[in-house]
Amino acid sequence: MEAMEVDFPVQLRGGGVEQPEHVATAAGPAEEAAAPIHVSDSGSSTEVDEDEEADRDEGRAAARTLLRLPATWAFSQRVAGGAAAAPSGAPGTPMRRRLRQGLRVHYPSQTAAPSRTFPDFLLRAPAASVSQPQSGSTTEASESEDEEEGAAAAAAEPSAPAPPTAPTQPQETQHSGSAVQSDKTEAQRQDSQPAPTPVQLPHGEDTEGDTCTICLEVWTTAGEHRLSALRCGHLFGYACIRQWLKTQGSAARCPQCNKKAKRSDIVLLYAPKLRALDNSEQESLKKSLEQEQSLRRKAELESAEYKLKLQVVTNKYGQAQHELQELRVLMAQTGRSSLPFTSSSSSSCSSFGSSQKVDGFRTAQYSFSRAVLLSHAGGCRVLSYCEPLSCLLASQPSPQATLVPGCGVKKVSMVNMKASQYVPIHSKQIRGLSFNRQNDSLLLSAALDNTIKLTSLLTNTVVQTYNTGKPVWSCCWCLDNTNYVYAGLSNGSVLLYDTRDTSTYIQELQPLRSRCPVASLCYVPRAASSSFPCGGLIAGSLEGACFWEQVNETNYRPHILPLECAGCTDIQVETESRHCLVTYRPGRSNPSLRCVLMALTRSPQQDSIHLPTCSCSPVQTFTAGSSCKLLTKNSVFKSPDGNGTLVCAGDEASNSAMVWDASSGSLLQKLSADLPVLDISPLSVNNEHFLASLTEKMLKLYRWE
Repeated sequence: MEAMEVDFPVQLRGGGVEQPEHVATAAGPAEEAAAPIHVSDSGSSTEVDEDEEADRDEGRAAARTLLRLPATWAFSQRVAGGAAAAPSGAPGTPMRRRLRQGLRVHYPSQTAAPSRTFPDFLLRAPAASVSQPQSGSTTEASESEDEEEGAAAAAAEPSAPAPPTAPTQPQETQHSGSAVQSDKTEAQRQDSQPAPTPVQLPHGEDTEGDTCTICLEVWTTAGEHRLSALRCGHLFGYACIRQWLKTQGSAARCPQCNKKAKRSDIVLLYAPKLRALDNSEQESLKKSLEQEQSLRRKAELESAEYKLKLQVVTNKYGQAQHELQELRVLMAQTGRSSLPFTSSSSSSCSSFGSSQKVDGFRTAQYSFSRAVLLSHAGGCRVLSYCEPLSCLLASQPSPQATLVPGCGVKKVSMVNMKASQYVPIHSKQIRGLSFNRQNDSLLLSAALDNTIKLTSLLTNTVVQTYNTGKPVWSCCWCLDNTNYVYAGLSNGSVLLYDTRDTSTYIQELQPLRSRCPVASLCYVPRAASSSFPCGGLIAGSLEGACFWEQVNETNYRPHILPLECAGCTDIQVETESRHCLVTYRPGRSNPSLRCVLMALTRSPQQDSIHLPTCSCSPVQTFTAGSSCKLLTKNSVFKSPDGNGTLVCAGDEASNSAMVWDASSGSLLQKLSADLPVLDISPLSVNNEHFLASLTEKMLKLYRWE
């Protein structure tokens, strides 16, 4: 209902005052009839019922002594007992009623008598602050002003005395009673109807996301202004965004992101309350956490790598100090200020120490340190030690054969003496493992799947594969030139590969006698030794051995070594002393396992026609048990205390590893094992010396103490 202003100029003789609400006077009929009533409407409409007009005319005709205003314009001035309050305004003063924009007055009845209480007001919030046309006479007043006017009218109501009763008073009273009864009936009917709920506008930050960005009004869950969205994801009221797109036509765009839109892109959303959680800071923190975790992992890897390098440097430093101490002892013995590497010094270094064992008593020996389980199912075969990473490598079948079939190596860290990681390499059993002298953690492996492979243990990946065409039984590096590797085949041949050429082998060394599998390959590096200065490859088979002297990079001269004709299972070389250990299995002439220590020799060249020949001579023989069904790899190495040489071989009869003194041939220790020993490897970590023995399932470590 629009705002309006109503003026009531009431002429009172008795000198009354202006009444803002319902006004009654006790003047005579003549004066009251002569008092004009002016209603000024400034373009606004007033809801007046025809029955109310009839009631007003009838009241004037019946009793002129009482001035009554219609209920539509009543201002809550109560009439008690048919007597009206005396006017207190000046004559001719207009009476003004103010209604504000959006203010609506509800009365119990338009035909009933004036109400005894204040009229009920229902405040409706305006839809928008838009000025209304043709409302020049409308005056905006605050709610406090209306309350003050109502309070003043209520205070002035009971002050006037009751006027004398006119002759027409019973008729007026009867009419008034019927009007009051009709008023009560109408009031009860209106009270039974539910009152409309006022709409409150959102305010504050909590309701910032509940308004339409076009009309700035709250969107609803139903109706024309219900919640809807465009394809770009922005939210609007349905009526607003529909009208927006309609007015823009074919060039319609989203009001917020300016993306192209059309009416078919409008989607109604069924959400009673919509809230979007701002998690941008959380996502930023997540990204920062991932970056920090990545940097931390990288730092941990670098720290582990530097720890390994530190161990390698410490080991080398310990070895250098040990060699320096030996040189000082030799210098003190010879009485010379400098000791060049001559034949005499070489023989003294390679001679077996007599102080290692005196009358069968040893001051130091190996003691059990740790047992590491490698495979529950078994299948371990060969063993090798990686000095840069300080870890042992044992060949075994894949622990997850269904997921990763084939064979590989299991890493055993010597830092904590625990099995750490499995690296898959070959598809069949591995028969040989070898490392070079460059400390680049590059592993050479040979297997029965007709291949040899180079594997980087830094990345645990195969970097080079060579197809030999035959099963490979053994392999080794060339210690004089690390670009060359050797592969011993099952037909007795030895293939020479260049790691710089990835296509095929560069040379094949054909067998001289039989075509038995090459069970062992050992390279003897060149050394300044008068007894055996040349370098070359020793290839051992079940029927003998051959030394391939390396004349240059591509030329090899064969020398048949004087070994027994049958039963040779393994050949190992001690490079410093120029000795080799040959293992024979039990036979008819010798029912026990024998390990023969031989010294490599080279005859001097007499003329240009007769070339020097290479050979070997036995030095010491060690006897073990009577059983040898497996091709056990034994070991000959320098004693940990630096005096003399030790020999260690596996004994299948007693399931143990036997340690002998090479100088006297006496048995020093018998290291027990649960299963037959297949491979033996001496090693040193941080100036501590260990001996590792491998069985099918377990690795046992012994410390030199």
